[in-house]
Amino acid sequence: MTYQAIDAWWWPYLFILIAGWLATDIWRFLGVLVGSRVSEDSDVMVLVRTVATALVAAVIGNLIVFPSGALAATPMALRIVSAAAGFIAYLMARKSMLAGIAVAEAVLVAGYLALVSA
Repeated sequence: MTYQAIDAWWWPYLFILIAGWLATDIWRFLGVLVGSRVSEDSDVMVLVRTVATALVAAVIGNLIVFPSGALAATPMALRIVSAAAGFIAYLMARKSMLAGIAVAEAVLVAGYLALVSA
């Protein structure tokens, strides 16, 4: 069965849902099974956390340097300033991820609206 096998309006949504679920949940289940048997301080878990952090940093860097969609309409300086403001808020709020995301998004939206209205 392929993506273009069925010509119904709902098929792309179902295909993405099933393909996304199969691709991610298998690894989640394996992670739970293996992760519960491994100590948090072991070298393997340190490596896993390091790789996961590096992947998130790479995605964020890619979004800042090579944006797509509506984000591409914003200047790079605004994207860098909003990411820096979010990181500072994250640290100042005792490593609250919600605070960092909220501040970065608020700075990005406010900066974009200021540029558009000017």
